[in-house]
Amino acid sequence: SHRLTLYAFMPLPITSIVIQYFGRLIHERFERIQAMFSDISARAQENFSGVRVLRAFAQEQPEINAFENANREYIARSLRLVRLMGMLWPTLEVMLGLAIVLVLWLGGREVVLGRITVGKFVTFNTFMVMLTWPIIALGWVINITQRGTASVVRLNQIFAEKPEITDVAARPATDLGPIRGEIEFRDLNFNYNGTHVLKNVNLRIPAGTSLAVVGPTGAGKSTLVNLIPRIYDAAPGTVLVDGRPIQEYPLAELRRSIGFVPQETFLFSDSIRDNIAFGAEDASTSDVRTAAEAASIAGDIEEFPEQYETAVGERGITLSGGQKQRTAIARALLRDPRILVLDDALSSVDTHTEEKILSRLREIMQGRTTIFISHRVSTVRNADRIAVLHGGSIVELGTHEELIARSGYYTDLYNKQLLEEELAQV
Repeated sequence: SHRLTLYAFMPLPITSIVIQYFGRLIHERFERIQAMFSDISARAQENFSGVRVLRAFAQEQPEINAFENANREYIARSLRLVRLMGMLWPTLEVMLGLAIVLVLWLGGREVVLGRITVGKFVTFNTFMVMLTWPIIALGWVINITQRGTASVVRLNQIFAEKPEITDVAARPATDLGPIRGEIEFRDLNFNYNGTHVLKNVNLRIPAGTSLAVVGPTGAGKSTLVNLIPRIYDAAPGTVLVDGRPIQEYPLAELRRSIGFVPQETFLFSDSIRDNIAFGAEDASTSDVRTAAEAASIAGDIEEFPEQYETAVGERGITLSGGQKQRTAIARALLRDPRILVLDDALSSVDTHTEEKILSRLREIMQGRTTIFISHRVSTVRNADRIAVLHGGSIVELGTHEELIARSGYYTDLYNKQLLEEELAQV
């Protein structure tokens, strides 16, 4: 009966509005819950990573309280969502019940007036009852869909991000040939968000030579070397490798030719062996040992109960600062790079160990390009050339002896460190 069908669908517009209303609320609340869970996870990770700092400043209880408050807020938001979800199914059942009541009331009149038979009326009601579960299941599907949509929106924010550094201008690796290691900075200017960091830098590093970069904190030393593997991207034509703009090299090919030890050492929650062999999956145990010996970390590793299979913990928390730096140096050397960059990578190493490492590096990197950044004169004095960076510009360039003779910034640095060594011996 078309009349009964019309009566059955009369509550449909109201049901549609109710479904949209509940769906929107579920989406918004679940999205806020996901954001809260992300904050809780980040806080827990920070606390585990910085547990030594927390203990040193006796901040265990304040952090426990903050973590508990965050969890209570998460529970409160989750309860609000559960209450809303608990209202969805009863509401849909009420809508369905309303439709059945309308059919029974108005359909009964149709039977009394003789417009339809009792058999048809019973059959129609049977079909209405059969629709009960699909309608309830619709509410369950809406709930799952809206929660999934909230999660997808967060994921899409990541997927939608475009990398700032790409291979758009890169040429095929077969057209370029192997990298020899000559580096040139040509009229280089670089800034962060409008703040000038490097100004009119002109510097050429011949292949197979070593360059040391010194200067005060904030002079732009780390920024300068980060431009070589394109951690940051300079303007085209201002950074060249083997006479070609660095953008012409595919990123993978360029970075495969560079051994980079950053200022802040990062180790993975894995064994020492796997950390050293990171990026060189085919490296044998013998290769790992050779790299460890070159970085003067082999002796320390062999004293551990599990030696090279020793787990270093999150971010290498079980190792000292010097051990982490030497592990990172071994990781860079294992790649057998044409260009080696050490960004203040010996700052946590004592002078005796430093001399051993530098001596081995001079042997290993013979005929390859090496760039050191350091505040110690003992680290840089044997470099082929030393560049003094101050205020984002190169103010001095030459060998150790040449710079000492100029009585500039480098000479002051040398005299201060010489005085510190003499006072330490007293």
